[in-house]
Amino acid sequence: MSLDTTLRLLAKASGMSPADIATAIPRAGVATVSAWLRGEKLPGREQLDALARAFGVPAGALLAELASTLDPARTQGEHDLLAAYRALDTRQQGALLEVARSMAGTRRRSASKTAAGASRTRSRRSPA
Repeated sequence: MSLDTTLRLLAKASGMSPADIATAIPRAGVATVSAWLRGEKLPGREQLDALARAFGVPAGALLAELASTLDPARTQGEHDLLAAYRALDTRQQGALLEVARSMAGTRRRSASKTAAGASRTRSRRSPA
């Protein structure tokens, strides 16, 4: 994962705006931080260390592909699933997505039918 993608992910996860980040980084204004987030510039070593402190992650994680594991919105199972998906070739990924979409559609329809059936059962049991 590129540094700008990692920074955007961490900023979103932490709820920090470019202005919030700039406040925590020495010699970095909002325009500079915005350029980092867009991938137009790279922070220096001192700034990388400050970014790591601001996000509460190891400095090496900002440059590693494993930075995606820092996303607090994902569970370990989601990370494992994503890693397995990335290991598939394009044809396999397409097939897996097709199966997952059909399962999600089936589950939605089943949930709707179950809810409708429960509603009918309750109305039959309740006195008129």
